[in-house]
Amino acid sequence: MDVTNGPINGGVSFWWSQAGRPEPRPALDGDLDCDVCIVGGGLTGLWTAYWLAHLDPSLDIVVLEAEFAGFGASGRNGGWLSAELAGNKERYARTHGQAGVESLVSAMERAVDEVIDICREEGVDADIVKSGVLYVARSPAQLVRMREGLSDDARWGIGENHQRELDIGEMNARMRVDSARGAVFSPHAARVQPARLVGGIAEAVERRGVRILERARVTRIDPGSATTAHGTVRARAVLRCLEGYTAGISGQRRTWLPMNSAMIVTEPLRDDVWDAIGWRGSELLGDVANAYCYAQRTADGRIALGGRGIPYRFGSRTDTDGQTQAWTIESLTRTLLSLFPATRDARIDHAWCGVLGVPRDWCASVSFDPQAGLGSAGGYVGSGLTTTYLAGRTLADLVLGRSSELTALPWVDRRVRRWEPEPLRWLGVRAMYGLYRAADRREDAGLSRPSRLARIGDRLTGR
Repeated sequence: MDVTNGPINGGVSFWWSQAGRPEPRPALDGDLDCDVCIVGGGLTGLWTAYWLAHLDPSLDIVVLEAEFAGFGASGRNGGWLSAELAGNKERYARTHGQAGVESLVSAMERAVDEVIDICREEGVDADIVKSGVLYVARSPAQLVRMREGLSDDARWGIGENHQRELDIGEMNARMRVDSARGAVFSPHAARVQPARLVGGIAEAVERRGVRILERARVTRIDPGSATTAHGTVRARAVLRCLEGYTAGISGQRRTWLPMNSAMIVTEPLRDDVWDAIGWRGSELLGDVANAYCYAQRTADGRIALGGRGIPYRFGSRTDTDGQTQAWTIESLTRTLLSLFPATRDARIDHAWCGVLGVPRDWCASVSFDPQAGLGSAGGYVGSGLTTTYLAGRTLADLVLGRSSELTALPWVDRRVRRWEPEPLRWLGVRAMYGLYRAADRREDAGLSRPSRLARIGDRLTGR
């Protein structure tokens, strides 16, 4: 693996360097009034604006973005448009039972296709190919955990139409992962170029008359208003759609924890390397390790792979322009080489990181208080690309007072306690990921069952 000169580090993401940063949009210059003010120009905010404008074209909608639309996780993620559930089935079932969980899973599956359909209708070219996703087990303990997950799904009425086990022959027919012992395949997933997706949706929103104002960092949200250094926007409804950047709002530092994730991308790989790997399609790839990884084959023949670096920065701080740590790049490079030894001579071209939002109970939520006119959506715990769409569509229904199948989903109007003050949350998250990595080392060394250390890590932070 060639890292002699080092990859580009930061610059928001490889996705934006490939797509090209968008031309700057107008900034907020003074106070203004509108019907709906959406705080955050990522996919949650943009999908909410898209559906509000679709359902009620008379609305005057303003999106306020601190940098540029898609600067955050929406333009930095792994490009997994999947039906992966953002949260814990048991916790969603506490209020809505098994039927509620099944409804949420089904809605996520449909959302994958709805996003693809909208991109086709709106002319958004985001390298979308729906080939499904593989989760590979590479040790005896991972194989047990993988099968336990399938059995748990079955108990919830989630069957093989959602995901099923592949034997080694079926796995190798799709790609050859070193030390693979088995895999799970779900057809409900598509490869996406994230920056092109969010950039295209931003343009579609603007065509519907929505104003996106950039370089408008909101510092305070109150009923009826969003405050920035350059003016205040007054609106009947103010919606917080900031995901991992929620801590930047006054009084919200402990609402959602900004969890860090990092990625690397190789140079375009030679044909003989792809032949050795056998990854001829566009399936997404993940594993079932405790400190898991995720990957895609890009449209131009690279491997983009991500995982946790430093999982959390003290005081809910976030990165600077996507720059990550050298040891994180080295760790992800080792992971790539472990999965695919044939990439040993490939150059790493770019590395970056971003933050995702984690609520205290690790479950996503969508809410709107019609009395206060305040709403929010997020907390996707790393499974957000499709979830942003479903959340935005749901939030639009809530704002408009529409009773729908979506507003009855179990993540609507959930109440979750706040994270502990520092240094407790920093110590807790650091310890959790330390336990995950220790558990993975034990499992990789031949442990026959999933390590108990991971369960201790889960209990430590309530995951």
